[in-house]
Amino acid sequence: MMPTADQAIANAARLLERAEIELTNLPLMERLDELAASWLQLAALVMEKERV
Repeated sequence: MMPTADQAIANAARLLERAEIELTNLPLMERLDELAASWLQLAALVMEKERV
């Protein structure tokens, strides 16, 4: 089942909050940031689909 845009944004926010905690683990921090960006891209796609 496809997540809603709100769910995707919430997941991105959760990952970014976790990334802020990982200041001493740069590789993990970067990976969490990349995952958050993916969730935001998914949210944008879902919102675009809903407009059509």
